[in-house]
Amino acid sequence: MACPQGVDSKLWRSLRHSVGRAIADFGLIREGDRICVGLSGGKDSQALLLLLRELQQRAPIRYELLPVTVDAGFAGFDCEAIQRFVEPLGLALQVERTDHAAVINAKLRPGSSYCSFCARLKRGALYGAARRLGCNLLALGHHRDDFIETLLMNQFFIGTLKAMAPRTVCDDGDITVIRPLVYLAEGEIIELVRQAGISSVSCSCPVAGDPDQQRQRMKRLLNELERDIPQVKNSLLAALGNVQPRHLLDTTVPKTVNAKYESKAQ
Repeated sequence: MACPQGVDSKLWRSLRHSVGRAIADFGLIREGDRICVGLSGGKDSQALLLLLRELQQRAPIRYELLPVTVDAGFAGFDCEAIQRFVEPLGLALQVERTDHAAVINAKLRPGSSYCSFCARLKRGALYGAARRLGCNLLALGHHRDDFIETLLMNQFFIGTLKAMAPRTVCDDGDITVIRPLVYLAEGEIIELVRQAGISSVSCSCPVAGDPDQQRQRMKRLLNELERDIPQVKNSLLAALGNVQPRHLLDTTVPKTVNAKYESKAQ
């Protein structure tokens, strides 16, 4: 496919290059892969599908894209709007219809996060769809800002040095989750869908629009830091790929890492 109508060609080439680089750096896609693309209707998953479709048509290898959206059962969810987005790409949308709305209302514990519970259910539905469709990969639309916000949230609120991985195998070992937008800034994605005139589709859940307070705090902190340190987000992302285990406090690290360096020093 060509650059989407209305989108600056320089921006499109930059985003396409960044996704291609992520695929190469982390070995995200290989010959013969069948990729279930999680399509929520939001800006990130829409950008993901556009860019993967573009790269698919340019790639020297063959792989398949199967966009899947999860209908959680909330009244007003517009599957047809997502279908209208997918059709011009020459792909067929798969819709997973669930009763997640009823499950959440029945089982959500007081004080628990509505969105987190819903997200876990949706992820399970996507795994199920991927297996039914014979897919070995599940592509999700997490971008650079999601990675670094998750890193800070885990450090500040949980006390663990952990974020997300561009490529990770699920617990059952049969589906690999890939995140090809790891190098894309959220602002770039917002600009892409704005220029393309693409409208997001609301999940229509009762708390839609209510912000994740912890994540919003991380966004505000990063935006404040960025005013004084323009490259802070890129530096934090780079840090995730430049880990120095010997200089951390994990007591399991010396058994596996320090011994190697100590043997070299002898």
